[in-house]
Amino acid sequence: MNPLRVGMIGYKFMGKAHSNAYRALPMFFPGALKPEMAVLCGRNEEAVQEAANRLGWREIATDWHELVARDDIDLIDINAPSDAHKEIALAAARAGKHIFCEKPLALTLKDSREMLAAAEAAGVAHMVGFNYRFSPAVKLVKELVQSGRLGKIYHFRAWFLQDWILDPSFPLVWRLQKDVAGSGSHGDLGAHLIDLAHYLVGDIREVIGISETFIKERPLAENMTGLSAKSSANAPKGPVTVDDATLFLARFANGALGSFEATRFAAGHRSTNAFEINGSLGSVKFDFERMNELEVYFTSDDADVQGFRRVLATDPAHAYAEAWWPPGHTIGFEHTFTHEMLELTSAIREGRQPVPSFREGVQCQAVLEAVERSVAERRWVDISEM
Repeated sequence: MNPLRVGMIGYKFMGKAHSNAYRALPMFFPGALKPEMAVLCGRNEEAVQEAANRLGWREIATDWHELVARDDIDLIDINAPSDAHKEIALAAARAGKHIFCEKPLALTLKDSREMLAAAEAAGVAHMVGFNYRFSPAVKLVKELVQSGRLGKIYHFRAWFLQDWILDPSFPLVWRLQKDVAGSGSHGDLGAHLIDLAHYLVGDIREVIGISETFIKERPLAENMTGLSAKSSANAPKGPVTVDDATLFLARFANGALGSFEATRFAAGHRSTNAFEINGSLGSVKFDFERMNELEVYFTSDDADVQGFRRVLATDPAHAYAEAWWPPGHTIGFEHTFTHEMLELTSAIREGRQPVPSFREGVQCQAVLEAVERSVAERRWVDISEM
């Protein structure tokens, strides 16, 4: 097949991660459908040209409408702020383009369902960016659960802890504004936990939650780059309209219990994305800050050697590992995006939907909004209500 011609909208934190993935894919997975980094799009012409030169894109555009309409583009990659996802995705579907969209899929469940319906009606491939699924150690967890080696699953507990806005003087970036981001730590961090829960354990049936915004106002930002920003010493303040922390409990359809915590106010935690699963025959523990490792416990071990063992998921027996380095030579955050793009391009070549698709994005959005309803109404909320 001809190369997959990509037009990408957004070029900062996720734009860099996606660009790196497109460049690495044919080098380490030579049998994959090759992505061609055709056009990079952003509103600031000077900034997007600098990014294109640095990241390796052939051309630039400053109007995404024109990019989506081009006949020489096959895939639209959306990593702009969340409030732009829906409009771009709907236009891309109408134009018959395949779509990759960063999470959360949309600002609301209604919008995400509309995006899914449009993509399905257009018959295009559609994928949402839950990259943590694509860690070899997480793939190993999936195999252990699916094969029954952990037995009946009783518990899934997960936490995603950061501290990058702990300083009250940190500026009011777009991620702290509900009309742009949709939600705060809940949709940004908690969405990943929810997707991992769906992927590893199964459907969530009902939830009950609490949330808090600890810093109610912040200085207005003068400029923003990825997760960093600057403001002047006497800058006026604006309201923070999203959560700083959200915690919730869940019941899964299969009877398992879940607990979830997402916060940006956990001092000392730069990005602790972790979970533990307990089953009748064993347990696993994973922390993305040590993403190559999985802690595994089996009840069938002899009594004198029972305990959690460290498994280094870098052997040929582990997903993706053989494409990279010899056993014991670890990989990092950026590799999950390469694996993500491998799934996307493979699905396009094979004429199937990639996973996770917009359907999984909608499923996650339903849980996010159920938790928000629970917080507002102070009660258990069944996902079927959504």
